[in-house]
Amino acid sequence: MQIPIENIYYLLCYAWNKLDEKDRVDVAIDDKTELLDLFAKVLINASRMLIKRGIDKSYIDYTSEIAGVKGKLAISQTLKSNLLFKQKTICTFDEFSANILSNQILVTTIYTLIRIKGLDNELKAELRSLLRMFPGIEQIELKPLLFNQVKINRNNYFYGFIMNVCQIIYESTLPTEEKGAYKFADFTRDDKKMNQLFEAFVRNFYKIEQNKFKINNKIIDWQFSSNDTESLKYLPRMVTDITLENDNEKIIIDAKYYKDTMMVNRSGKEKIESANMYQLFSYLLNQQNQDPKTINATGILLYPTIHEEYNLEFKYQDHNIQIRTVNLNTNWKHISSRLKQIIQLNNPI
Repeated sequence: MQIPIENIYYLLCYAWNKLDEKDRVDVAIDDKTELLDLFAKVLINASRMLIKRGIDKSYIDYTSEIAGVKGKLAISQTLKSNLLFKQKTICTFDEFSANILSNQILVTTIYTLIRIKGLDNELKAELRSLLRMFPGIEQIELKPLLFNQVKINRNNYFYGFIMNVCQIIYESTLPTEEKGAYKFADFTRDDKKMNQLFEAFVRNFYKIEQNKFKINNKIIDWQFSSNDTESLKYLPRMVTDITLENDNEKIIIDAKYYKDTMMVNRSGKEKIESANMYQLFSYLLNQQNQDPKTINATGILLYPTIHEEYNLEFKYQDHNIQIRTVNLNTNWKHISSRLKQIIQLNNPI
């Protein structure tokens, strides 16, 4: 499935819940833009905005050998090092510095981008120029947990968007056999990552673009009984991808991403993937209780497509079961309208 680069950017910004930042970071995109170049452009423009606003700084503790005394004197270490006769000491002190984790992640990511094969040379030159605007900030070894350690608050809120961009570049970058060089692994070819992205995009789209329903992903308990309570522990967890719910209505959406098609070919005929139907059907049956909205809850299987749109309708007792697709190979207004139409927030397209 070849999704236009601009639409990939929209998917990411919705999934990150960073639409405002997307609009502020103006990036020119055309049909020739590669995904790697897109991320480089976004990081360049976002970093320039950051510099205009002011780079985040904080007090950092240092323990260092210095002339004289500063901060807290480490007497034991100073005596062991025989520094007093040199009129030096080892002290612990703090300094207001930009050499903090968020800036270290940004600078390290910029250095990494410069060394990725295939990145546009003009963008590499811009990145090298950008590095001069971050003096005194050290490179670090990036690890997944570091991104969660960056503290985002009202004063540095824009860093949240930048950290999202840095993280996806980190997750998509692999070392090559050539020392110090990297290659970019296009995550859009990874069905598992794209499934996670599509699900997060749909969930946040409905959180942002409508106020009729509350949005969450709910745990559904199996309506099984057993004389052996130990047996119940072996049942798999049922968690919906997206549940839209208000006082009177309930919609369960199961979002599924397939690279090629949502259908499987059996005896020359297209059929819906059976496991997906079984899963949605199980959700609907097991979520039922005395609340009327659970008895007539709607179940929707939602797939992305770049070709034909499907609008399939089924009925089981009081449940409406729908198969819907959204074409990601079209303009964004159409995608937005289609998603709203699926939960009947506007008139059909």
